[in-house]
Amino acid sequence: MLEAFFDPKSVAVIGASTSPGKLGYAVLENLVEGGYIDVGKVYPINPKADEILGQKAYPSVGAVPENIDLAVIVIPYNYVPAVMEECGKKKIPAVVVISAGFREAGMEGLNRELELVEIADKYDIRLIGPNCLGIIDTFTPVNASFSAGTPPKGPMAFMSQSGALGTAILDWAQAGRLGLSKFVSLGNKADVSEIDLLKAWADDPNTNVILMYSEGLPNGEEFINVAREVTKLKPVVA
Repeated sequence: MLEAFFDPKSVAVIGASTSPGKLGYAVLENLVEGGYIDVGKVYPINPKADEILGQKAYPSVGAVPENIDLAVIVIPYNYVPAVMEECGKKKIPAVVVISAGFREAGMEGLNRELELVEIADKYDIRLIGPNCLGIIDTFTPVNASFSAGTPPKGPMAFMSQSGALGTAILDWAQAGRLGLSKFVSLGNKADVSEIDLLKAWADDPNTNVILMYSEGLPNGEEFINVAREVTKLKPVVA
């Protein structure tokens, strides 16, 4: 059940920045300027700000009086576990961790990532990332990424474990060469994987073709079985 990622009623940006050029500013800007504020609520989380990009800021997710469906974390890695705990206590069902400094950074980073997985399991949180670009649904519309704007709508959904390839595809789409229904940067795949997205996108009415790039499939046999079923409904290009 990944609806909270692609059709959230509210999004919190933890680490929202007042400084253009920072990732926390870019994520918030994409949500505001990409049209999401017309359909949902955006909560910048920054203890030093009262308002960012016209949106009331809060010192923590716990200070937000309403429910939050999706949290996007863009803060230094050493603060991420504590913030994940706050998300769990707030009963936030979906979290995207853009922050780097986990499995890709060596053994210490791996231990931090395992701590995130433990917290996610404890509170029944679905997690995308860490170390990713974010996610986009052009139809909702929600752009919870630090991409340079929102790509045009189209019938293809794209998932990528490679940040560089993901950025290249988004740039290609922004140039008008590709229309996307959804985009997910999987990052380290601590929780949500290609298999989860294949299952979710199989029934997505806005997606006619699924594109994917993976650098490794630990559950290869399960992936093949799921892909075999999904390709009965729509093409999967990997």
